[in-house]
Amino acid sequence: MQAQNNSTAQGGTFAVRERVFIGSLLFAFLFPCATWEQAAGGALLLLLFNALILPWMEGDLGQPFPGPLLGQRGETEALVYPISVLALILLYRHHLHIAAAAWAIMALGGGMATVAGRRWGGVSASLFWNRQKSWPGFIAFGLSGGLGAYLLTRWIAPQIPPHKTLVVCAAAALLGAALESAPITLDRNVTVPLAAGASLFCAFLVEPSAFDSNRPYLGRRLFLAIGVNLAFAWLAYALRAASASGAVCGFFLGTAIYLGYGYKSFLLLFTFVLLGSVSTRLGFSRKAARGIAERRGGARSWREASANLLAAACFALLVVTTHHEAAFLMAMVAALAEAAGDTVSSEIGQWASNSAFLITNFQPVPAGQDGGISCAGTMAGFAASAVLTALGFALGLCGPYRFAGPAIVLGAACAGNLFDSLLGATLQRRGLIGNGGVNFAGTSFAGSLALGLALHSGL
Repeated sequence: MQAQNNSTAQGGTFAVRERVFIGSLLFAFLFPCATWEQAAGGALLLLLFNALILPWMEGDLGQPFPGPLLGQRGETEALVYPISVLALILLYRHHLHIAAAAWAIMALGGGMATVAGRRWGGVSASLFWNRQKSWPGFIAFGLSGGLGAYLLTRWIAPQIPPHKTLVVCAAAALLGAALESAPITLDRNVTVPLAAGASLFCAFLVEPSAFDSNRPYLGRRLFLAIGVNLAFAWLAYALRAASASGAVCGFFLGTAIYLGYGYKSFLLLFTFVLLGSVSTRLGFSRKAARGIAERRGGARSWREASANLLAAACFALLVVTTHHEAAFLMAMVAALAEAAGDTVSSEIGQWASNSAFLITNFQPVPAGQDGGISCAGTMAGFAASAVLTALGFALGLCGPYRFAGPAIVLGAACAGNLFDSLLGATLQRRGLIGNGGVNFAGTSFAGSLALGLALHSGL
């Protein structure tokens, strides 16, 4: 958020819009004496203010806002901001300190990053992963966002230990700074609050006592995890199922998944890789002749590995660090089931069909197009998700409920696949997000949905 917007701001000063965004954060200090319905009403009032009043405050009434939908800073940023605040309040209506902390990271972090970038940013201070962003802006985002999140959390939820609040808010602010500086065109007012809110929610569930209770098993499990995943990564590389970077990334993520529930969680990972590799090889020459086959002969790089496995790895680590083991196990299974369904549906659909239909309007498109779905691919994807869910159920990873647990996991995986296709047909087709981002969003959505339903069920 360090680029200049249409509201001229010279040097290191705040533009009108930034002042409004940061000033509106004062409303979060009323959360302790407000219901979530009242907080949501305040967000709606902010939306009306940004839509009707803010344009008049920004200067030339006849000058249109530049920028595409959800793209660079333009007219929609003023609308996306309060909508994100409203989404935070609705998602965390029973934990308003999380909504307020994520709001602070978005507002204070983004505002201070802009000012620091204007004043001290330059070519010599550019980030190596994004030359359009600077180290001063990155640091300012982390410090200001973390401080604001900490103060609001202490104000709204003083019962949380101060040291835990500090660590969790600092980590969430660092994640927000990384997302804000990432070379993507999707509006930071979408990515930062969603990621910050999810990380805050999960991190506040971490308890040292949960880790202590699992410690007797983790020593031996860690050695097994390293040994098994070293062999698995070497085998994947030797069989050209993964590139060198994909094998290294897969080793670390696979180790994390193994730590979640030992060989049982690793069997899920192995089944996902097996299904994905077989479906990729199936009809590969035909897909290659049509120009829609996976690059590098189907070998997955670190981008594909992280996009498909990062969410599951995070859920696996939370299995052993929280007192909600069953819920996070279901989230892990759902994330892997979604990844399997998405991979198999894409590969089988491209092999079995020459055409597909956009999920948004069912207009025919060539097979392999972003957001395209086909009957063969959809059925194959559902079958793959069902296989992962059935395996998870057989291994006892789908919760204590005989039918509700597998239904939640499979339903969340299918919803994640639909969400993946929807993002592909909208944001990805417009170049606002890449395939890796879509895949990560799909697995995260599936896991989060299963987690939310499991926690709601009392797990």
